[in-house]
Amino acid sequence: MRKLFFIAAAVVISIISISFYGCKWGNKANEKNSIRVAKGGVKYGGVFRVNETEYFRSLFPHNITEVVGHRIAAQIYEGLVSLNQKDLSIEPALAESWQVNDSATRFTFKIRKGVFFHNHELLNNNRKEITAWDIAYCLEKLCIKSVNNQGFWVFSGIVQGADTYYVNPSSDNRKNLGIKALNDSTLEITLSKPFAGFLYRLAMPFCAVFPKEMVDNNPANSIQGVAIGTGPFMLKKVVPDDAVYLVRNPDYWKKDSFGNALPYLDGIKISFIKEEKTEMLDFRQGNLEMKYRLPMDAVDEIIDRNGNLKEAYKKFQLQTATELSLSYYGFLHTHPLFSNVHVRRAFCYAVDRQKLVDYTLKGEALPAIYGIVPPGMAGYQNSRIQGFKYNPVKAQEELKKAGFENGKGFPAITLQINSGGGRNEKVAEAVTAMLKENLNIRVEITQLPFAQHLENYESGKVAFWRAGWVADYPDPENFLSLCYGKYVPANPNERAYLNAFRYQNPEFDKWFEEARIVTDINERNRLYEKLDQLVIDDAVLLPLFYTINRRMLQPYVKNFPINGMEYRNFSEVWLDK
Repeated sequence: MRKLFFIAAAVVISIISISFYGCKWGNKANEKNSIRVAKGGVKYGGVFRVNETEYFRSLFPHNITEVVGHRIAAQIYEGLVSLNQKDLSIEPALAESWQVNDSATRFTFKIRKGVFFHNHELLNNNRKEITAWDIAYCLEKLCIKSVNNQGFWVFSGIVQGADTYYVNPSSDNRKNLGIKALNDSTLEITLSKPFAGFLYRLAMPFCAVFPKEMVDNNPANSIQGVAIGTGPFMLKKVVPDDAVYLVRNPDYWKKDSFGNALPYLDGIKISFIKEEKTEMLDFRQGNLEMKYRLPMDAVDEIIDRNGNLKEAYKKFQLQTATELSLSYYGFLHTHPLFSNVHVRRAFCYAVDRQKLVDYTLKGEALPAIYGIVPPGMAGYQNSRIQGFKYNPVKAQEELKKAGFENGKGFPAITLQINSGGGRNEKVAEAVTAMLKENLNIRVEITQLPFAQHLENYESGKVAFWRAGWVADYPDPENFLSLCYGKYVPANPNERAYLNAFRYQNPEFDKWFEEARIVTDINERNRLYEKLDQLVIDDAVLLPLFYTINRRMLQPYVKNFPINGMEYRNFSEVWLDK
């Protein structure tokens, strides 16, 4: 998922009238008198205040293609299965159990009873219990082409009849679609062929469950303006570009090991402070419960050479994980310049990734000297991939092969970025300086709001852009999907959520399809490594770095483990105040 790092600001999201059960918002949100002790010593109450440096684009499950929307939606919606926050393994959610047939092509899910959608005016403020029919509706709708559906790729080529139904959602094609509610408590999904990562895909926000009324009973058809799920928190209100407020779901089905009803928190406030320095000041002043990522300009002030907090920060909790992510610059392969593999290779050799990590990122990343799959995937051997290492001589050789010796005749180009709290701008300045020094190529930097940035490069309107990908699920296939040729739209003006490079290589597609049906993890990883090397050889993109994720928590935050995907679930987080 683009954790590239969102309903547009112009779309005013309606305020949902849900009472907040007495919890206060603002700087006094975590007053001690709002905390209540429960069994096992855990405590109820308080508001968890967290900041994002980018605004989200959408909270409608089928349209969530970036990390901020994902993090918010993960608190509101649930799917058949979910990820464990500690180890990212699959665990039951709306499905309490499931069975898989011998050929691994039919999954039969037993739906949990006693789970209710959030109360909302579109449901006439009635408690509506979910059934298999509700889930089938959402997954079937994921197979219908729409401007509000960016997630069909999770079923395309995998679920029986999905591709045919996507092209023509007729009643006959619907009968052949491999998504069936057998009764109120049983859902069956049939695959056209085995796919080892299918349960992981069902854990993605695209497969989250929402009530039919959220779409069909919405007079303005503003599905972007509401969010009704079954999750631990309900949407209270959205103040565009300022904050999102979530409130505790009093009907949430899940309990902890002591029998306490979840969640513990009264609510969550997500603010959108764009500058990391301001965000850090708010955290130090106690106005935020977490600071995600250390400001690059202040890393040496905060931690020592061993990665420990310095004296002024020792009261905080420091969490560190190697993120399953890749930061990169994308090339549009249909562009006259970047259709030339030698140009792409020249760019890739010209960047000193170690210098970028050491001096610009202050050690907050690892240089991307392997492939596009980051370190940390179980059984995947990154060292087998011969990635791009800094070599200005080879860079010039490749540029000469492209017909631009020493940059002569190479036109000025533009690198499009989004802010990312100022981090992306600093990286862009460093990289464009390297391209100038080693290739004699001039690159201008243009910075756009995130929603416009996404729109431009997904639509093929920009040739060279900044992006990043954090795993939707911990499998190499999730990264290699970015280069699958069948995700390139036939219409050049149509948006490409995956494979925005518009890279097409029949050899890659053949191996990719073979690898996805292999059930043995070692055999599958060897095929994925082969694909990863092909991506590097073709210089599909310009890999920059794999992020080291550090975040700080206030000392009173409990039970909030870090993981390589920065997957967040606040249902069991509590405040010891």
